[in-house]
Amino acid sequence: MPEPSAPDPSAPDPSGPLTGLGVSRGRAAGPLIRMAAPPTLPPPRPVTDPAAEAAAVASALTALAADLTRRAASAGHTAGHANGHADGHADGAAAEAAEILEALAMIAEDPMLLEDAESRARDGMDAAHALDAAFTQHREALAALGGYLAERAADLDDLRHRAVAFALGLPMPGLPAPGHPYVLVAEDLSPADTAGLGPDVLALVTERGGPTSHTAILARGRGLPAVVACAGIMDVPDGTVVGVDGGTGEVAVGLTEEQAAEVQEGDRAERARLAAGSGPGRTKDGHPVKLLLNIGSAQDLRPDAEGVGLFRTEFLFLDRTTAPSFEEQVAAYAEVFAQTESVIVRTLDAGTDKPLPFLGLPAEPNPALGVRGLRVDRLLPDVLDTQLDAIAEAARKTGAEAWVMAPMVTTVAEAAGFVRRARARGIARVGAMVEVPAAALRAGRLLREVDFLSIGTNDLAQYTFAADRQHSALADLLDPRQPALLQLIAMCAEAGQEAGKPVGVCGEAAGDPLLAPLLVGLGVTSLSMAPVCVPAVRETLAGLTLAECRDRAVAALS
Repeated sequence: MPEPSAPDPSAPDPSGPLTGLGVSRGRAAGPLIRMAAPPTLPPPRPVTDPAAEAAAVASALTALAADLTRRAASAGHTAGHANGHADGHADGAAAEAAEILEALAMIAEDPMLLEDAESRARDGMDAAHALDAAFTQHREALAALGGYLAERAADLDDLRHRAVAFALGLPMPGLPAPGHPYVLVAEDLSPADTAGLGPDVLALVTERGGPTSHTAILARGRGLPAVVACAGIMDVPDGTVVGVDGGTGEVAVGLTEEQAAEVQEGDRAERARLAAGSGPGRTKDGHPVKLLLNIGSAQDLRPDAEGVGLFRTEFLFLDRTTAPSFEEQVAAYAEVFAQTESVIVRTLDAGTDKPLPFLGLPAEPNPALGVRGLRVDRLLPDVLDTQLDAIAEAARKTGAEAWVMAPMVTTVAEAAGFVRRARARGIARVGAMVEVPAAALRAGRLLREVDFLSIGTNDLAQYTFAADRQHSALADLLDPRQPALLQLIAMCAEAGQEAGKPVGVCGEAAGDPLLAPLLVGLGVTSLSMAPVCVPAVRETLAGLTLAECRDRAVAALS
């Protein structure tokens, strides 16, 4: 490991840690290396042959798409190679990386983007500036929509830098390769960069980003400690040894080599101890709490899990211009059903804040409050009908008992209508997501219609506190420990106990070992989380009695 850099008067004070949002638990320490800067756009140059510049635009976008497609194929090969081996985290993360890279390649191949850039070139812009202007306009349009779409706008920044680099014949902006382990730091990490992380990367820290960014998703999938929205991190000089805590969001600056070694050894010991645990979730006095997985495909499954509490089926639909066929859906669902006895399938959770191109939904001024989740059925009922048919057929083929739930249920009438359509296809267990305060307030009445409830704490917090879940400056309002949110969860759990029906939590709070005891104390019967979170939650619950969990819940509510 290189020697720590000499103190820099302009750098952040090393006596105290920097703080961001911890988005992937774990600890790591090592020398900080910042992401290579994007290419500098030179001054515009006179254009004598507009047709040649337009051709250069097309050539750059073609090269960009080909590069992303090659990376996607490489990531897919990694997933296939890992399949059947012990490294399940690498398998799932590589598969997810391949999907993201394929989606970015489709953006680079967007004919509207090509037409816009070529038109600018024919009007007298050189190729690099034409590409820069076209990408910038598309980015601004996406950012103006807010919410999930605004966070995805950062993806276009990376594509713009890469396209400009191709046009100028410059090296691609990309990951450092120092030849030794390091902590990767960047203003923000693109999906292409995050998907290409090598084994030398110990942890990720970004100055921007949010808890649902691609950085966060892929870091959790790989088990890499990660902190986002860490102000000041880009001012820390390269080579400075830092310690990253992906649980607390703290980044210690200016560690000695001995301190760094202690952090690394402590993390290894912690992971080994947690990995040694097994068995079903239980409190110290034997109260059962199912510990389930949040998955996007069969590649995310783990052999020691108690089942799947959230099968996000929208991953099958990502960035497609046409809906997946009935047969494609049957195959994808059957692959999961065949490998685990217990699966809760969430029907398509999409809308204008989670865009799926094939839906063709119009833009909305406030997507988070618009047509999303089950509400898409109001405009496109055939999408849900086909999906329910495919789920029922996959369950029949595998002999599995699939449970199905709808996202963004708001009223009892919506729940009852969904139940009728699912049961008409032979699906016996039908539930509803509680993500809207109106559903939590009517939980008892909902449970007369449905067989179970699953609480999505991310959206429930967003709507309870009127705070955008992507906004890092509002993290205190979105803290799941907020008494108002806990009270809504308690209402759902009490309704479940009265009805004799299960009530689980599948939001980020379920995977937090500090929050899990509160949820159990409130009466929640299952917790569903990213696979990497299960060992820590299992260990925490095993160290507390049910009475102690209830005491913590009472204290938190007050």
